[in-house]
Amino acid sequence: MASGAAVKVEFDPKNMPFRRLGPSGLRVPVFSLGGWLTLGGTVIGDPVKDIIKVAFDNGINMFDTAEAYAKGKSELEMGRVIKELGLRRTDIIITTKLFWGLRAGPNDGGLSRKHIIEGTKECLERLGLDYVDVIFAHRPDVSVPMEETVRAFNWVIEKGWAFYWATSEWSAYEIEEAQHIATKLGLHGPIAEQCQHNMFHRERPEKEYRPLYKKYQLGTTVFSALASGLLTGKYNSGVAPEGTRFSTHANFFKGTVDSLQKEEGLTKIRKVNELSAVAEGVYFLIFSEAIARTDIYLSGLGCTVTHLALAWVAKNPNTSTVILGASKPEQVLDNLKALDVIPKLTPEIMDKIETILENEPAAPPTFGRSALDPNGRQ
Repeated sequence: MASGAAVKVEFDPKNMPFRRLGPSGLRVPVFSLGGWLTLGGTVIGDPVKDIIKVAFDNGINMFDTAEAYAKGKSELEMGRVIKELGLRRTDIIITTKLFWGLRAGPNDGGLSRKHIIEGTKECLERLGLDYVDVIFAHRPDVSVPMEETVRAFNWVIEKGWAFYWATSEWSAYEIEEAQHIATKLGLHGPIAEQCQHNMFHRERPEKEYRPLYKKYQLGTTVFSALASGLLTGKYNSGVAPEGTRFSTHANFFKGTVDSLQKEEGLTKIRKVNELSAVAEGVYFLIFSEAIARTDIYLSGLGCTVTHLALAWVAKNPNTSTVILGASKPEQVLDNLKALDVIPKLTPEIMDKIETILENEPAAPPTFGRSALDPNGRQ
């Protein structure tokens, strides 16, 4: 809510761990809540309030949206709920994103100075806030000089409309260019990258960005940690059950749904089943001449594959926060059970997961050079 409004509820982080967002001093919860496809879209009115309240009451104080989400309605709904719940502005972290504007004019989108400044003002109006904590460049804009984009975000920060800026789905080259320009000109560079990262999507966050983590301490705000629901096991039948994301947004996910009947999709479903065994445990029935029947149970982690997939992304040291999506409060509560799974991911369990996935990005080639002492500086 805007400064000066009445505070109705105090924030209690409960058992939520907090991490720094990239190199900044901003502390963000390991799990945050996002509005893509749901808040202001398929979910409107009081259900939005119910979802955000449950998240806040359980330690989530970071909420992510964008100007393009539900054509601005996500920001409107989020802003309304923040005010109605009476959340103290200093207790919450609000992030939004710019790129796809709400109108079709030639300057109503992209990352020109004009749209960044005017778009930020419109975002704040919809949210009913004086500032956001982080404003993201929702995509790179190859039609705008990078220096113009960096200068514009710096201007927004200097005006007090945002504390930090970040990127989303940028290449490592583009992030490096922005950092180089910011360093050269003494401006604010991006502190985080909002990227897709899950057990089936690893190359960019784990390999392409690897030098950026070391050089700039870049952090990630991960979306689609459940591969749009594929890693929940909901789609193991190869079809999209009624009420799921794939059915509610059938046109958007048509290619993904169709792929479930092909070799690539069937392979993913097989892996989800194997991951479920790691999470939940599995029974084997053994028949032999000596023993009519033997039941063998291999214990799992006492969780679902959903919890395992979320915990796996959260365990990555470069992950600052994992953005959850929810269409009802119960989903938030269930997803937060992943917090209890993170410490259970021992090296042995992580190796077992890698054996199932078979997609760990390759390390950079050493061309025959021997490894350095692991106890020294790498």
